[in-house]
Amino acid sequence: MNIHKNASLVDQLAASYALGTLRGGARRRFETLARDNATLRAAALIWQGRLASVAELQPEVAPSPAVWTRIENLVHAEKQAQAMQAARSQAAPVPASGGWWASLGLWRGAAAAGAFSTVVAVVTGLNFTKQLNGQVQELSARLSSTPVIEYVAVLADDKAKASILVTFDPNTQKLMLKRVGDFREQPDQSLELWALPPGAAPKSLGVLPGDAVARLTAAGGDIQQSPALAITLEPKGGVPPGSGPTGPILFKGALIKTPE
Repeated sequence: MNIHKNASLVDQLAASYALGTLRGGARRRFETLARDNATLRAAALIWQGRLASVAELQPEVAPSPAVWTRIENLVHAEKQAQAMQAARSQAAPVPASGGWWASLGLWRGAAAAGAFSTVVAVVTGLNFTKQLNGQVQELSARLSSTPVIEYVAVLADDKAKASILVTFDPNTQKLMLKRVGDFREQPDQSLELWALPPGAAPKSLGVLPGDAVARLTAAGGDIQQSPALAITLEPKGGVPPGSGPTGPILFKGALIKTPE
């Protein structure tokens, strides 16, 4: 399969590479292909940037006391095993009577220390693997819930002063509008968002609430077929369904598709 022509596969491989879940020969194969393919390198860098931004938002978490206890157990077991080994190497020749049993006890002690160290190491490894898998699953869930920005628009007034930032997430079919200007409508007025398809009448995409950030549902086709968006000042609640804009255009801007 030629992965260069499969954008979905490229994105999945890049995400797995950045997460560290792409291992062994698959990881080496990806690195080999990425050296000669700018698309693969860019996809990996994008996912590494996303993971870095997620990590920066997480608060610092101190290791649990159990982690330190396991570390202390490992260190203690290792020291005990070394002491046993040193005592065994420096032991005097075995006496004729009773010495054989004393030597056997020493061997038993060393074997017990080694077995204890092995058990502690195995338990620690299993716990670490379990914690790591949980962290990967949590990070994957957060990444899947991270908004995807397919379109963006900056709506400005007639003096080119930016007032509202608009982004569109195709996965949720949601427009997010963030007010970046100081305009505020009166209590008996509403701001209404319009798509401006070429050669057709403006289509209402919804009425903005008075919040600093608003989310409106929009069909992907309405966004893809509209090169620009506009906001008009309308009576409270907006115009009746199926009607066109009645108030003045306050803000307007081009709708730009982000690079894939």
